[in-house]
Amino acid sequence: MPTPVIEINDISKRFVIRKEKSLKERLVNFGRSNLHKDDFWALRDVDLTIESGTTVGLIGPNGSGKSTLLKMISGILQPTSGSVQLRGRLAALLELGAGFHPDLTGRENVYLNASILGLSRSQTDQYFDAIVDFSGIEQFIDTQVKFYSSGMYVRLAFAVAVHVDPDILLVDEVLAVGDEPFQRKCMDRIRGFQQEGRTIVLVTHALDQVAEICDRAVVLEHGSVVADGPPRDALQVLRKGFEQTRQDDLERERASVPVAAERPHAVVERVEILDAQGTVTTAVEADAPLTVRVHVSSRDRLEGWIVGFGLETSSGQTIYGTNSRLLGVSLPAVTGQAAFDFSIARFCVGEGSYTVHGAVADSTGAELHRLVEGTSVRVAANGSEVGVVHLGATLAPASA
Repeated sequence: MPTPVIEINDISKRFVIRKEKSLKERLVNFGRSNLHKDDFWALRDVDLTIESGTTVGLIGPNGSGKSTLLKMISGILQPTSGSVQLRGRLAALLELGAGFHPDLTGRENVYLNASILGLSRSQTDQYFDAIVDFSGIEQFIDTQVKFYSSGMYVRLAFAVAVHVDPDILLVDEVLAVGDEPFQRKCMDRIRGFQQEGRTIVLVTHALDQVAEICDRAVVLEHGSVVADGPPRDALQVLRKGFEQTRQDDLERERASVPVAAERPHAVVERVEILDAQGTVTTAVEADAPLTVRVHVSSRDRLEGWIVGFGLETSSGQTIYGTNSRLLGVSLPAVTGQAAFDFSIARFCVGEGSYTVHGAVADSTGAELHRLVEGTSVRVAANGSEVGVVHLGATLAPASA
């Protein structure tokens, strides 16, 4: 049975937001009632247990409490209520340059940061060359870090963190700062940590990254856990929340438009996948023909409008999309319900599960409605390929 290495018990964190705009106002209002301050709960009643050797992604919209939770785990912030228990050495990459002193050189900061993370000087001596080599900034190692670029900061901080032999690694979005080759190097090291059975907690907005490397994903919203489970399921919850927010914004935008310029009201009611026999299905063979049928309903007359669909991976990455305008097809005027078929001669998509969305737009191209998960489809193949495309490659000796 996996051993818990992080136990978060009923954690809440409150911040006090003061309304005074100046020191004078603070002094005048000192000792008065709470009318001049508000309580902001960044986290409310969060319970999580993270087992040894797992990689957990913390995801959610901005301001949901992800970074606050990571700082609680690392001990940088103390909870208003609740507790955090850790087992093992922890290394954290929470903010750009955290643990660095700007007036010290890179070399001096390596020793400073390593000591903060629990290494003795002799241990740091052993790792020093490997740290500098991994960071790739050897020629600047004796330069004060206040002259470093943001990418150089991240390179050196990450190099130190992954060489202190941590049992638990916390990473908060900082990898997005490095260039692409360094990001690949970091991901290779993280995969190495996974193979070694280390525990990783990752905060990121790169949702494809969560789907690729995490065993589990936790969705935070307004400081509370709203989903906790396999990355695919958690990402679906998060994307539905994003889409609901987008639709709410769209409705508010429509409400603010003058009556004379109101957009027509139309929605995508459902999306269906039809096989070669015209039967509705959710499972197809790679390379087989199929039809995507989009059902639309409009209470207003639609003229010069657009209908389309898109195909997404389980992590939400769009791998295909088209619409009537891109296909050069003019749609007839519609009032009420209608359905339109997108015919695909060969569905050259790799084995796996996918979602299909449908969308409708007005004559200007402004989207009226999108049904994010109109349907899902499972693609079966012979197991000879990986990836999101089906190419049907074969192998034979090269001709002379």
